[in-house]
Amino acid sequence: MARYTGAVCRLCRRENLKLYLKGNRCYSDKCSIERRGYAPGQHGHRKGKLTDYGLQLREKQKVKRMYGVLERQFRSYFKRADRQKGITGTNLLILLERRLDNVVYRLGFAQSRSQARQLIRHNHIAVNGHKVNIPSYLVKVGDIIEIREKSRMLGSITESLEAMAPRGIPRWLEMDKEGFKGSVNSLPVREDLTMPIQEQLIVELYSK
Repeated sequence: MARYTGAVCRLCRRENLKLYLKGNRCYSDKCSIERRGYAPGQHGHRKGKLTDYGLQLREKQKVKRMYGVLERQFRSYFKRADRQKGITGTNLLILLERRLDNVVYRLGFAQSRSQARQLIRHNHIAVNGHKVNIPSYLVKVGDIIEIREKSRMLGSITESLEAMAPRGIPRWLEMDKEGFKGSVNSLPVREDLTMPIQEQLIVELYSK
């Protein structure tokens, strides 16, 4: 499985936005954006004006990096969103939100989406009572996502559940902290996504 293995704090600095890729560190004064609020690299202090294409590209890169998907998979999500009824940009974001790794992160079982992917890959997550080890699995209304019985005492999971207060739980999900499980009450809607995303720029980029 292809994945980004570089320094993730550089990604936040490049997009000039907290993408919350390092869990609790992003909420502390150790966050790289708080300490070095400029782009990485030799010319990071330069601030030139972006072209229309540059704005579109940055928006695509920001969303890709936020959800931890690479170009080929992201383009596949866009094509699927474009085939669906409704607004393509909104459909794209909803598909990304429905990914199992994102739901595990949103429920507070992991401090970041990358940590959530690791939990899923290592067979710690079950959906509707069945083990699922595919991070890109799309959840549906009524699905029950839970930590498997043998994995509930893992230190990383208990630490994440204790530290989930700053994030909160989206209203389309419901959490049973004592039972180590959550449920999908409805599909997410655009208003549930609070990060500053201009999805129309992504649509414009791929529509050229």
